[in-house]
Amino acid sequence: MSQEIPPIQNFRSQEYQGENQNWAISQSADKLIYVANSKGLLEFNGAKWNLYHSPNETIMRSVHAVGNRIYSGCFMEFGFWQKNKLGILEYTSLSEQMGIELLTDEEFWNIFSVDEYLVFQSLKRIYIYNINSGEVNTIGADSTITKMFKIGKSIYFHKNGEGVYLVDNGREKLVFDDDVVKNDQVINIFQNGNELLLLTQNNGFFSSINNSLVRSKVSSNDFLSTVSFYNGIRLKNNNFVLGTISNGLIYLNGQGDLISKVDQNNGLLNNTVLSLFEDRENNIWLGLDNGISYLNTNAPYKVFNDGKGLVGSVYASAVHDGILYLGTNQGLYYKNYNEGEDFRFIKGTEGQVWSLKEYDGKLFCGHNSGTFIVNGDQVKTISNVQGTWNFGSISNYPNYLLQGNYDGLYVLEKSNDGWKLRNKIHGFNNSSRYFETLGNYIFVNHEYNGVFKLEVDSVFKKVENVSIDTLIKGANSGIIKFNGDLLYSYKKGIYKYNPAIQEFIKDSLLSTVYSENEYESGKLITDEDENMLWVFTKDNISYVSPSRLSNTPRINRLPLTKDKRNGILGYENITRFDDEGTYLIGTTAGYLTVNINELNIEEFEVHIGNVRNGTNIMDLSWQNKQIQGDFRSDENNIEISYYVPEFNKLVSTNYQYQLKGIYDNWSNWSENATASFENLPFGEYTFNVRAKIGDAKSNNTSSYSFKIARPWYISNLMILMYGIGLLFFAFFIHNANKQYYKKQRQKLIEKNKQELALAQLQNEKEIINIKNEQLVKENKSKGKELAATTMSLIKKNEFLNIIKEQLKQVNSSPKIKTVIKTINRNINNSDDWKFFEEAFNNADKDFLKNIRIQHPDLTPNDLRLCAYLRLNLSSKEIAPLLNISVRSVEVKRYRLRKKMALPHENSLVEYILNL
Repeated sequence: MSQEIPPIQNFRSQEYQGENQNWAISQSADKLIYVANSKGLLEFNGAKWNLYHSPNETIMRSVHAVGNRIYSGCFMEFGFWQKNKLGILEYTSLSEQMGIELLTDEEFWNIFSVDEYLVFQSLKRIYIYNINSGEVNTIGADSTITKMFKIGKSIYFHKNGEGVYLVDNGREKLVFDDDVVKNDQVINIFQNGNELLLLTQNNGFFSSINNSLVRSKVSSNDFLSTVSFYNGIRLKNNNFVLGTISNGLIYLNGQGDLISKVDQNNGLLNNTVLSLFEDRENNIWLGLDNGISYLNTNAPYKVFNDGKGLVGSVYASAVHDGILYLGTNQGLYYKNYNEGEDFRFIKGTEGQVWSLKEYDGKLFCGHNSGTFIVNGDQVKTISNVQGTWNFGSISNYPNYLLQGNYDGLYVLEKSNDGWKLRNKIHGFNNSSRYFETLGNYIFVNHEYNGVFKLEVDSVFKKVENVSIDTLIKGANSGIIKFNGDLLYSYKKGIYKYNPAIQEFIKDSLLSTVYSENEYESGKLITDEDENMLWVFTKDNISYVSPSRLSNTPRINRLPLTKDKRNGILGYENITRFDDEGTYLIGTTAGYLTVNINELNIEEFEVHIGNVRNGTNIMDLSWQNKQIQGDFRSDENNIEISYYVPEFNKLVSTNYQYQLKGIYDNWSNWSENATASFENLPFGEYTFNVRAKIGDAKSNNTSSYSFKIARPWYISNLMILMYGIGLLFFAFFIHNANKQYYKKQRQKLIEKNKQELALAQLQNEKEIINIKNEQLVKENKSKGKELAATTMSLIKKNEFLNIIKEQLKQVNSSPKIKTVIKTINRNINNSDDWKFFEEAFNNADKDFLKNIRIQHPDLTPNDLRLCAYLRLNLSSKEIAPLLNISVRSVEVKRYRLRKKMALPHENSLVEYILNL
């Protein structure tokens, strides 16, 4: 059964962190969804699931919201949940407050509210609780109570094997005990005019007539009798949705006619439907044996999901002669338009279908294998040239049809025998997926080479001239003729061809359809009947249509993002489905339809969910948002979540926020429903968030103000302490400076004294140096004088010795001898020695003194010899001074060594010089 169904949103157990089975669903006054799950209570705000474990960690079987109080029932327990000051749900046990002893292993499967009463149903009892007084009334049963039902303000229940009862004045009253309700389980009871309509588990509908049950005459009852039901509800529009045990969801109109069937083949997670609920926006929620789903029944969208993979990815579609055709990657399929039958395959079309085009009352099919004309459930091959991309008409040539192929352009011609291939246009062999004619030219777009401009001869057989515009080219680009203008679309915008200058010029209006960041595909599609131009972007599908009030076209947007529409990149396709504004959009696994006249998004509001600060969580979804949050300085990592309690499968909710006080600019639109701020400095902040669904923005901007305290080290008390400390520090610095400068002054005085003393010392040193220099000069002078004296004595004595020796050789007369004696006395004159000794002492005053001390036994002659040796005189030079021979000098030196006790290896002269 091929059918378009409302969009389905599925949630697997991993997403809501619960168990598989989901037994009941309800909605609170603030539009949050609550689900009784095998693991506990699930809460969904449209952006995030929260799990609250059941009070005794058992399976939760029932849930019922009254305002913002959530009643639930589980194993041996029933009560209610309500949010505390932090916005966290807290549980209160009513079963404990009542003080009634529960039955062994009792579980509570249904909850209803009627006026001031709450009614809880287990398999053996019904508890009627007065909210105002706290009184409790029970109705027991020997057999199993399988279900409880609410019709208006009346409560009915079914006892297995007994029948259907009514709660009347706090007591049970048998209403139906027909065989069908004794032998089969009643799933639900509906008001049907003045009668009741009962849905059974295995036998379909039964109507109450004159207090008896008869099989209903609804058209689907025979089919329903073949299915086992677990639950069913009647919608606000009087239609029925029935949950089965193994066949998914069955949708009936108010008269009981079958509308559609939703199961795993067309998008449902699981075929066992445990619970059903219709929310305020008429979405149908399904609690499944494995997962949670909802259907957007009021959405302008319908989805055909090819779950079995029989059809494949849709590349082209057309409605022709009351038949819907789908061109896919697997071939050409068809079914009668607006009927629920399955799509059927047209033989001979195996393989890739690229395009479908109506022209001259015929439906042309561009296929990988060639070109076909489609007639009902058959096709006729008119061209075997491989790879037909597309078709295009030629102005003023109604019997010609241009065809783009993998290897160039071909011409189809209509004759009396019908359409057939006439010829290839020679001179151009490039792939021609996108082409258009304008005047006498054919423009062919090539994604990687640019736009070819072909000038052909008058009979369309030969290309006479080829030029190429390489300035505009890009992946997934497209070219099309719209309202007589030739348009080219690629990442940088939409360009219009100007014949006067023979160039493509950027169109300022059409290029507002997308930015470079929003660009997804340059493929442009026209709806010639409605004069519309379709463009596919990352964020939406846009269409340009005429304006009724001006000549400026209107740009409209379908809020279908690329992820939601699941299209084929570069091969996007959209086809007008009917005259009521419905269009078919091909997807990778079937198609979806949209009625553009029903794209009305109801007013909505955005809410702040909770504020997370480390492990601390504050739920603001129920609080007065004007309450300001106060956080410590170390609680400066803030995560704020927000939500819009609107449930749309195909239309995403986007959020934009700002944090006044640090980030005053609004963020980019994003589907992310949380904002995180790390290491915020101290100060006051206001967080604002707004939302949009499609192009519709929320009625409000939700705000939350909070303050982050100063760190302890810059608190008011610490600032005061810092001020006092600063004063003490200034006082200390003042005194320290005073002492410092006093010490510096004292140091300066001491330094000056030291410098004066040093200068004085330096002066004294200079005086000493001067004196030393003078002494050195005197010593030098005395040394020279001593040397001169010594040399004078040596020369004198040598001279006298020479005379004496000569006199000895003349004769030995007394007179000569007298002269010789006189010479000897002169040589040995003690005055000469005294003069020498005085001069020697002046030059080396301490020598003779020191040597006398060290060698006290030396004779005057020994001291005289030492003085001559001190002057470093040789034995030959000493001999005349002593008036002895050189040999005698050597003897004296030898004797002197012995007196001084010098070792043999030591030099006498060196020893004397070193004294």
